[in-house]
Amino acid sequence: MSDIHTSPEQKQGQIDLVYGLNDRPKPLIAFFAALQHLLAIIVPIVTPGLLICGALKVPAHETTMILSMSLVISGIATFLQSKRVGPLGAGLLIVQGTSFNFIGPIMAIGGAMIAQGTPYQHVMAAIFGVVIAGSFIEMGVSRILPWVKKLITPLVTGIVVLLIGLTLIKEGLISMGGGYPAMGDNTFANADNLIMSCTVLAIIILLNRIKVVWIKSSAILIALIIGYILAGFMGHLDFSNLNNVPVVQIPTPMHFGLSFSWSLFIPMAFIYLVTSLEAIGDVTATSKISNQPVDGPIWMQRIKGGVLVNGANSFLAGIFNTFPSSVFAQNNGVIQLTGVASRYIGIWIAVMLIILGLFPVVAGVIQAVPQAVLGGAVIVMFGAVAASGINILSGIQLDRRALLIIAISLGLGLGVAQVPDYLKHMPEFIRNIFSSGVATGGIAALILNLVLPETKK
Repeated sequence: MSDIHTSPEQKQGQIDLVYGLNDRPKPLIAFFAALQHLLAIIVPIVTPGLLICGALKVPAHETTMILSMSLVISGIATFLQSKRVGPLGAGLLIVQGTSFNFIGPIMAIGGAMIAQGTPYQHVMAAIFGVVIAGSFIEMGVSRILPWVKKLITPLVTGIVVLLIGLTLIKEGLISMGGGYPAMGDNTFANADNLIMSCTVLAIIILLNRIKVVWIKSSAILIALIIGYILAGFMGHLDFSNLNNVPVVQIPTPMHFGLSFSWSLFIPMAFIYLVTSLEAIGDVTATSKISNQPVDGPIWMQRIKGGVLVNGANSFLAGIFNTFPSSVFAQNNGVIQLTGVASRYIGIWIAVMLIILGLFPVVAGVIQAVPQAVLGGAVIVMFGAVAASGINILSGIQLDRRALLIIAISLGLGLGVAQVPDYLKHMPEFIRNIFSSGVATGGIAALILNLVLPETKK
């Protein structure tokens, strides 16, 4: 293929691409194009693991292993999505990484198990057992997409994604204040933590005003690097976790063992369904900006392959001790801004992620980021999740029925998240399931969507 995309005439509505889907850029160009995507995704890939491990008090050396595997598993998924192997993958420039959707239930229910005295190893074994079991839901969904789309409508999906973002805002503020360790040693939201977190947040805002494409797409990473340096000057960098880090991280299947928890599985199963439908939207968006069909048999093949990789890679994630992965939407912005839609760039990104993951010093350096520095970035990322939910809801007709479903679902979901004692007299099984605001609001939205008749047009 030629180095420059040279289609005869740009069809109406198509994007003027520099490199089309099957164009092969020269190695140096491919490297820098892949690097730009990497700068936009590396922080979001490791952030869920950092937050979950911090909340569940996982030791530093095992946190490093989990973060390393997040990078490796994301690399494998990105390779499959871009290359397409048999039925696996969409065959587009799609980057996949650790999903934010599962953070809330894992932290809420895992934290409850820790509070009851369950050793963290048993909690992690249950989490990864549920990650594996839930992955089969997503793989199954990829085969019956039309039926599932009738059950989980954009109204339900929008409510769930909005709830995910809103319930995570609390965790973002906790990170900005220094995280759970700071709560324990009375340094929460002290001057140092607020200076670090607010500096990172301010830099992200300022960088998004700059019109240079690569700076905008890398704003979070650049802000974190500056925050990292600031933390060093303030004496808040701790590299003790690097003392016993191996040179190469050998993937170790089922390091914590495997077990199962129904109270964790039910909310996770629901989120797997929603994540599947999110993937449909993300793959469709990538198809559109890559000048590929957004309906018909080719498009259906792509979304089936994309959702199948979502599930298959979450299965691998559970086996190799990390958290579920999903298609990342933010890379569509990089494609649109650069005009580079070549799926071969995805293979370069995949190789970079796997190499970074196999050298645990990378995860160890990231792990040394103070919670307050990370908090300045995650508050933006979690807010972006909520904004994505609003965007989904804005695309549907908000009649009285829809507004009633939104009102009840948000009221119950956010209410339970803010006042967990409301469930304290419930049986433990029920209490564990509905302690997640996402599960409570999502189940309410699903039931109401089924029982309330749609307004006839």
